[in-house]
Amino acid sequence: MRERLQQFGGFMAGMIIPNIGAFIAWGIITAFFIPTGWTPNDTLVGLVDPIILYLLPILIGFTGGKMVHGHRGGVVGALATVGAIVGTSIPMFLGGMIMGPLGGWLMKKIDERLEDHIPVGFEMLINNFSAGILAMLLAILALFVISPPLTLISNWAETLVDAMIAARLLPLAAIIIEPAKVLFLNNTLNHGVLSPLGAAAAEESGRAIHFLLETNPGPGLGLLVAYYVAGKGLLKESAPGAMIIHFLGGIHEIYFPYVLAHPIMILAMIAGGLSADLWFTITNAGLVAPPSPGSIFAYLAVIPRGQHFSVLAGVLIGAVVSFAVGAFILRVRPVSEEEEEEMESAGVPGLA
Repeated sequence: MRERLQQFGGFMAGMIIPNIGAFIAWGIITAFFIPTGWTPNDTLVGLVDPIILYLLPILIGFTGGKMVHGHRGGVVGALATVGAIVGTSIPMFLGGMIMGPLGGWLMKKIDERLEDHIPVGFEMLINNFSAGILAMLLAILALFVISPPLTLISNWAETLVDAMIAARLLPLAAIIIEPAKVLFLNNTLNHGVLSPLGAAAAEESGRAIHFLLETNPGPGLGLLVAYYVAGKGLLKESAPGAMIIHFLGGIHEIYFPYVLAHPIMILAMIAGGLSADLWFTITNAGLVAPPSPGSIFAYLAVIPRGQHFSVLAGVLIGAVVSFAVGAFILRVRPVSEEEEEEMESAGVPGLA
């Protein structure tokens, strides 16, 4: 089940990650040119809505279709996504994630059926018309069948998150996010759920707390410092290198094995994530775009004006709390020799 979830999560993330540059570009444009931005501009602010409402969902749909059936699948997936976009007024990222792969898969099946039945000399004609007709039908399907329920789902999810924010309950999300991350579902959570919701929220306010929930490098840094201070053996020796890769490079996956090797350390991650999210909620912190990768440098690039203290203090809080809980756990219940041997034999980065 975990393997299937990882495969599904990897596929979902694969539609977002190649387009992160576009998300960051949109975030920078938003940060600078909206009325509350660094340099408000009535002309350049006109770029904000077209990018988030049209370009980003279409890019996701194209990428999803291309992952399934190359460029032809991408073209069909992109046009099918337009149907989902036209049927709503919200950013239709979820529509792109559905219609893109669906368009690519159907195009693949049609091509397989027609492959041995196309008369010589008619290949280009039939291939172009088959793609065009399929794309047209999928766009109509998305407009009338796919878009309405997706709009309801998106509105429900946004309402739920907004309610958690209003009730100061959003920090509890760390109870789900942190264990899911160490199972390598971090990209699924961030790029498949939180980033789309955050992009919609940032369109209205210029920033979104959603971008901070999974990407915060503080708790992971605190965990690794705890291993360096209170750990022993290879775990202690490898921790400094892992800190650099994680905090400066933004590769959070480097610390996941440190939790898996001693599962009780997930409590340190939850404590750090919950504390940081509580601070973010209290201070109404947010970022203008998803920081990718989740390094401190990426954070500095997408912090909106007037939010540096709130955001960076949250990173520090997450690191301090995670370190305190992690060091306590390692003092009370240190890593056994068997756990460390298993970790070393598995070839964990930095330990082999």
